[in-house]
Amino acid sequence: MPYPIERKLVIAVSSSALFDLSESHAVFEDKGPKAYKEFQEKNLDKTLDKGVAFPFIKRFLNINSRFKKQEPVEVVLLSRNSAATGKRVFRSINHYGLNISRAAFLEGKSPYEYIPSFNASIFLSQNEGDIQSAIDAGYPAGLVLPSKIVNDDENDELRIAFDFDGVIADDEAEKIYQAGQLPEFHNYEVANSHIPHRPGPLADLFKKLSFLQKLEDRELERNRDYERIIRTAIVTARNAPAHERVITTLENWGVSANETFFLGGMNKERIISRLKPHMFFDDQRSHLESEAGDIPMVHIPFGVRNQKLNN
Repeated sequence: MPYPIERKLVIAVSSSALFDLSESHAVFEDKGPKAYKEFQEKNLDKTLDKGVAFPFIKRFLNINSRFKKQEPVEVVLLSRNSAATGKRVFRSINHYGLNISRAAFLEGKSPYEYIPSFNASIFLSQNEGDIQSAIDAGYPAGLVLPSKIVNDDENDELRIAFDFDGVIADDEAEKIYQAGQLPEFHNYEVANSHIPHRPGPLADLFKKLSFLQKLEDRELERNRDYERIIRTAIVTARNAPAHERVITTLENWGVSANETFFLGGMNKERIISRLKPHMFFDDQRSHLESEAGDIPMVHIPFGVRNQKLNN
């Protein structure tokens, strides 16, 4: 029996992150909502091109094919469209064979308030205002940045990479760093190495991914030929001795990452370009850059660093 939505790992996504709506958005900006509606109706049967989040969402939904009894994941569409203009979006969803059935169409209003209603562990959108409003309200959300669309269909593996501070954990350590210098930060983290960090905005997402990996562990015990499809990584600017508190936190939560990189301020792109995640989440915009521009990056505008930028 499939899990009820309260037990599922749910990702909410906007139509603009899932599909390329640049053409229709230009119509809206230039000619207004009436012309936008007419444009969508005229192009109802014209399939929308894939957006930045599409490869990630497709692979995420594919987890259910491995666990057909539980169907432990779900994607919900949260959209500023009206139900009428959203018809084209759902026809495109059906065209690509995405198993998305739940949606909220808010007719111009920000949908962020409904993140907890759908039990979503993150809301992905390209609307910066919606994402900041969600974060300010204490909801998990990330701004999908522009990048090339890469369809690597060689296998089913889903690779997800996270920064630690201000993403998986809260910004306690970042506040210490901002108030002083690197030695003060290291001293503080060493003194508190036995105390787990409080959860950050994407802690629930990371924990539920870890639970899914435990389902894979059980499957591997039953079938030694089973090939894992979920691969998680933590890519943090921390290094020793501040690394220990990261490990303490994960152990306290009963979770882990497949790969953990303590870079000591080294450019994260050196790792990300090799790992090639289908999504990389970081709270620092300056870390969300790749030379090739082909890695989907998501900015989490949370914590003291982002408060400074917004003031």
